[in-house]
Amino acid sequence: MNLEPLTPTAQAPATNFTGRVYVNPLHAKQEPSQLIASIVRFTPGARTNWHSHANGQLLHCTDGSGLVVTRDGTVIRMRAGDTVWTAPGEEHWHGGTSQNMMCHIAMLEGSDGGDGTTWLEPVADEEYQAAQA
Repeated sequence: MNLEPLTPTAQAPATNFTGRVYVNPLHAKQEPSQLIASIVRFTPGARTNWHSHANGQLLHCTDGSGLVVTRDGTVIRMRAGDTVWTAPGEEHWHGGTSQNMMCHIAMLEGSDGGDGTTWLEPVADEEYQAAQA
């Protein structure tokens, strides 16, 4: 057993996110575990690109209000205490609402020596606005 060290907050890369998004890694893979976990904070209007995870992803909202949206148009509005599972390979995006920040803990299992995430195109402003309705 050990106490994990506190990690510095970093701004998420603009290549995979729109708006201001901040990340604090909580846990990186430590063999034999493939667990990866981070605290992710989205400012209003900020969001991920479309993406999927080889082994799925669990999102637990700790503060604020946010959205999780899948390619089939399903929209889930997350609030503090809510948990959303995205299935392996399911293309989705998540982020804050247009008027609220959202913070979640993102948990996933790595794959093939990496984190198993396939990053896709940015979410168009029109797609983002439609999810708000």
